[in-house]
Amino acid sequence: MKTVIKLLAALAAVGSFAGAIGLTVSASAQGYPSGPVQFIVPWPPGDFEDVLTRWVAEDMQAETGVPTAVVNRPGGGDGPFPGALEVLAAPADGSVIGSFVIGVPVIGPKIGIGIEEDSFEAVGIFLTYPFVLAASGDAPYSTMAELAAHAQGNDVVLGHFGAGLAPTQATFAAAKLMGFEFADESAFDLLDCNTLNAGDADVINTTLALIEPCLGDLNILANIGSERIGKLPDVGTLSEQSGINDLELWNGLFVKKGTPAEVKDKLAAIAEATMMSDRAQELMHETGARVYWQGADDAEARIVADRKKTAEFAEINAN
Repeated sequence: MKTVIKLLAALAAVGSFAGAIGLTVSASAQGYPSGPVQFIVPWPPGDFEDVLTRWVAEDMQAETGVPTAVVNRPGGGDGPFPGALEVLAAPADGSVIGSFVIGVPVIGPKIGIGIEEDSFEAVGIFLTYPFVLAASGDAPYSTMAELAAHAQGNDVVLGHFGAGLAPTQATFAAAKLMGFEFADESAFDLLDCNTLNAGDADVINTTLALIEPCLGDLNILANIGSERIGKLPDVGTLSEQSGINDLELWNGLFVKKGTPAEVKDKLAAIAEATMMSDRAQELMHETGARVYWQGADDAEARIVADRKKTAEFAEINAN
C-alpha cells in the first residue's frame, strides 16, 4: 500500500508535465499513431483514472515510439465537461483521447453544453471507483440512517465534484428517499482529507485514493456502487441503505465520433494490455479499485443502462 500511496502522491506533482510536448500533428488511421498523442484527464493528477491513463500513455509510447502525454484539465465547478469539450473540438483521428468518468457520456448530453449522446465513441471502460460518502471521525453519524436523523435538526453541507454528476445526483436522491436534504452543497476539483479537516464540507463524495492517508480517521457512511468495497466490508452501499437504484462509477477511454475503427482498435489493444499488467492488477488488489477492460460494445450498452438509472435519480430529485 505504501508503494501505491507514494505513487499517487508523486503523480499529484506532475500536472504541468503534459504541456511539455507539442501536440499539433494529426494522427491517421493507417500506421496510427503517426504523430503525438494526447490523453485528456479532466481532473487534477493523482487519482486512479490519472494513474491508469498515464500507464496507458507510457505503454503506447513504448510500443509505438510516438510522443504521448497526459494533460490534466480540471474544470472546477464544471466538473469534467471543459476537458470533454476540448476532446470534442479536436480532430476525429485519435490524436486527442478523453479519459472520462461516467458523467461525460451519461450526464453531458442533458445539460445543454454541446455534448450529444453520440458525440463520443467508447474505446472501452477500464476502472470502477471505490467511491464513498465520508465524514470526519468525530461526526455524530457513521451510517446513512444516522446522517438522516442528524440532518433533521442540523445543517449538513455536502462537498462533491459537480452538482449534476452521477454520484451527486445519487446522493441527493438517496437523501430524498430517506427524508432529509443537505442544507448546502459545493463543487470541488479535489475532495480529500483537507476538505474535511478545513471544515469546507461536513460530508464529501470522493474516491478512496483521495482519502487514503486519513482513512482510519474518517467515518465512511456509504459506498456508491453495486457491491461493497472489499477493504470496507462493514460499509453498506448507498443502494442498500436508501433504496435507490445501484450505480457503479467508472472511467473509460473515449474518442470523438467518426474516429476510424483501426485507431480505436489499436487504442483498445494497448489499453487492455495495460489493465491486465502486473502493476495495474497490483493497484486493484491494494486499493479496492476494480481494474479491468470492457470493450466498446459492452461499454456502449452500459452507458445506455446508466442513462436510465440517472434518469430515475433526476425524477426522484424533481419531486
